[in-house]
Amino acid sequence: MSPAIFAHGHLRLYLLNLLAEGPKHGYELILALENRFGGTYTPSAGTIYPRLAKLEEEGLVEKEAEGRKTIYRITKAGESELQSRRHEIEDIEDDVTDSIRKLADDVRQTVDHAMKSLRADLAAAAREARAEAREAERQIRVDSRQGGLIELREAEIALNEFRSQVRVQFRSLASSNKLTAEKVAELKSGLSELRSKLGG
Repeated sequence: MSPAIFAHGHLRLYLLNLLAEGPKHGYELILALENRFGGTYTPSAGTIYPRLAKLEEEGLVEKEAEGRKTIYRITKAGESELQSRRHEIEDIEDDVTDSIRKLADDVRQTVDHAMKSLRADLAAAAREARAEAREAERQIRVDSRQGGLIELREAEIALNEFRSQVRVQFRSLASSNKLTAEKVAELKSGLSELRSKLGG
């Protein structure tokens, strides 16, 4: 479970602090919070807009339409409240730093778990490839007296090994966000060229 990001009432004050830096629309406030948290926390619209409405109701912010967007500005009353509670902002910043650290730990644990799962998948794929190769070799021996099938079995072994190796490579690329449409296109092009050479 993710740690609590803001204590009760702190997000309201933090929004005032962000608006004191300059007018913003709701999405800019969401991005500003995301940036403060280094991307580890992004508040939902359902979290931000009700608090903005409450601040407006209290006369601490005002809004106006600017094209298709609604811009929020801090009022004089909002600036006065922010100034009177300036010491709380420093405490909130400390809390935010602690929350970021906890969120980063959660992300790190999730990534570690994902990498362990990936390594297990790759190991299973390698075991499967070896088992398929052994079975194919055994079948070759069984069919060794049936001239004409030996080459077919050898081709099947090569195809199985190729398929397993490529699958492992592509999973590894995908896990590190290096799998691109260009690499997939190169694979398809190479396979198509091979089929043409085989007369398929």
